[in-house]
Amino acid sequence: MPPARIRLRIRMSARPVDEPHRVSSQLELLFDLTFVVAVAAITAQLAHQVVEGHAADGIVPFLQVFFAIWWAWMNFTWFASSYDTDDVAYRVLTMVQMAGVLVLAAGVPAAGEHTDYRFVTLGYVIMRIGLVAQWLRVAAEDPARRRTALRYAGGITLLTVAWTYHSWLAPLSIELPLFLLLAALELAVPLWAERAEPTTWHPHHIAERYGLFTIILLGESVLAASRGVARALESDAVSGPFIMVAVSGLVVLFALWWLYFLVEAGEGLRGRRDRSYRWGYGHYGIFAALAALGAGLEVAVEQSGHAVAATPLTVAFAVAIPVGLFLLLLWVVHTPIEPESVIHPAVIACCALVVLALPLTVAWIGVHGVATAIAAACVLAVAVAVTIALSPSREPARARRPSNAAR
Repeated sequence: MPPARIRLRIRMSARPVDEPHRVSSQLELLFDLTFVVAVAAITAQLAHQVVEGHAADGIVPFLQVFFAIWWAWMNFTWFASSYDTDDVAYRVLTMVQMAGVLVLAAGVPAAGEHTDYRFVTLGYVIMRIGLVAQWLRVAAEDPARRRTALRYAGGITLLTVAWTYHSWLAPLSIELPLFLLLAALELAVPLWAERAEPTTWHPHHIAERYGLFTIILLGESVLAASRGVARALESDAVSGPFIMVAVSGLVVLFALWWLYFLVEAGEGLRGRRDRSYRWGYGHYGIFAALAALGAGLEVAVEQSGHAVAATPLTVAFAVAIPVGLFLLLLWVVHTPIEPESVIHPAVIACCALVVLALPLTVAWIGVHGVATAIAAACVLAVAVAVTIALSPSREPARARRPSNAAR
């Protein structure tokens, strides 16, 4: 086939909800790569806070900045699923949003160390300029969803002004309450806008996009852990505990990847579009847990080579809490769209409780022992889930689902 030619302008109309063979575009993949920088910055910042013994002080800035990263990615992803025209204007406005991501990433150290969100907000504003322009274009070119587009554009614009006040002018005493209020209003904008006329996002495309971002976050965890390995190697501190923590961290990441992709989210979203908000919004916790796990693994590997300011109990919880939250949220998020999920609640609950309790044994088995036990618990959960998935009683359900080729 001849290569596709880029067009200067294509009328922005809603893409079919059942468009066959819909996959992520090259531009979407490039967009995701800019978030690698932002996630790496916030993960490294959290790891630094934990190493210095200030884990509690780093949690709130981490969650706040990660909300900005996640929400910017979310807004673009769902918009692109409905209105990706891939013409010149669309590409340029998407690249404006990418530039905003990089500015946001540059502001992460100041946000984490000094609670200074000005540059994070500046990057966020740049991203919103590109997104609002896209929605205004929809309002002009898709009459059927003009009200929806104008609601999105208006809501995003007003909140962008409010975020600017929050970061540049608001007193520090109201910073956190104001953040929570504005975050809640951000989440409400799609609920309000979609009441006018729902957009035509593609369920399998959305599921793929979330899966790709999950892989990026798992990759960030590998990168974060490798930083800890590099520091241990520099100090010539390779030991048995060091090897146990490094191997266990990798096993945990493999297990979490396996559990996440056991669920056919695209098919579940196709049949239950009304439950997409819980699924989509719930991924904030899943994604944040994976990013925090990267920081925890980095610290765990580093402390196995030389002393750090954080206590062993803190380091153990820095690994266990993200893993436990990931497991619980994975079940909470996927159950509404996949009631017959192989992620059985009893299995997940037991595994999560064991993982969250293991740090209490750190005085006897050490951080390396806790990491090894967490890895073993996750592998056991995968084994049980795979057994359930392959059981004969699930064959009829799998047979009823269309194949990838049929999609």
